[in-house]
Amino acid sequence: PPHRPLFRPPRAEQKSCCRLCWCMEPANKKAKTMTSSFDVKHPETLTSFILARHHHKQEKGDFCSLMGAIQTASKIISRAVHRAGIDEMSGATEEVNVQGEIVKRMDIVSNETMIHFLVNSGQLCLGASEETEDVIRPPEHLTGEFVVTFDPLDGSSNIDAGVNVGTIFGIYRRISDSGPNGTNPGELSDVLQPAKNLIASGYTMYGASTVLVMAIKGDGVNGFTLDTGSGEFVLTHKNMRIPPKGKIYSINEGNHATWDAITTEYVTQCKSKGPDGAKPFSLRYIGTMVGDVHRTLCYGGIFMYPADSANADGKLRLLYECGPMSMICEEAGGRSSFGPGDVKDIQPVKLHQRCPIFMGSKEDVDNFDKIARK
Repeated sequence: PPHRPLFRPPRAEQKSCCRLCWCMEPANKKAKTMTSSFDVKHPETLTSFILARHHHKQEKGDFCSLMGAIQTASKIISRAVHRAGIDEMSGATEEVNVQGEIVKRMDIVSNETMIHFLVNSGQLCLGASEETEDVIRPPEHLTGEFVVTFDPLDGSSNIDAGVNVGTIFGIYRRISDSGPNGTNPGELSDVLQPAKNLIASGYTMYGASTVLVMAIKGDGVNGFTLDTGSGEFVLTHKNMRIPPKGKIYSINEGNHATWDAITTEYVTQCKSKGPDGAKPFSLRYIGTMVGDVHRTLCYGGIFMYPADSANADGKLRLLYECGPMSMICEEAGGRSSFGPGDVKDIQPVKLHQRCPIFMGSKEDVDNFDKIARK
């Protein structure tokens, strides 16, 4: 055969492993396996992360499929956000949404994308969106076990300036009877649940990178970064924990003249030296809840959007923003308050209900509560 050497060693010196070749290893020695000087690390994707924790749970509905729909919608919105200028999707329309706010082109794209994938997942009982006046009902044959509330594009007023924006979502189990076939239509009470009933919540932040942060009840908070090469969300922020105390406060100081006495006193305290000579807090405010909360989650401190004389009930929405974000904060070891109590305990009475919110490091929110309860 062609692989035989030109020089054939004497038979006594042969160390062959077969009759057809003359290798330098004895015939009875096992073949060496390929070794490496480093360990190959396989990334953990969002899909594998969820499957590893939920495939064994004998519950109605397929949570993995629902999250598959949300992450697919997030990828499509991410691409649309990053190409908004190129595809001429920047700017506002002439429409006004149910909140009385001018609708941006990207608001429509994001809202319709979320609705499409949630409805077609076959897992949605009812949906509720900040951009939609009424609840979102899937057709009977696609009705499922989960309720999803969402803000399709938080901070869209900043999108033309290239500031971080994001999608916020909260997931509940329906409380109405789904029937023997699991296709009974949902009821409004399925949506109007307090945040303490959330089984999961999260946000996808679209900025220099696309990061999906998700809290699962009892499982903590984890962050996944979109790998644009593979198209997968990869675990990059494992078991996120908010510092117990921070040095940053985040609030719109432009509304100072309309704040109540409690908020004014607390912010004044933040800007003053502590009794032990500690430096004042630093002010950081992006104007997008997703961006401000993400920074607070990473570095600690407190994020505030209080009620004021212009917005007696606060400005942020309970079901789409405050509830889901408060769950993330608390699962990460922080706290969220609306002054008189915890946000998670508020019983919603209408879809687009608003509430004030103070959330972040536990010690900082506790300090605010001390002033609020004087």
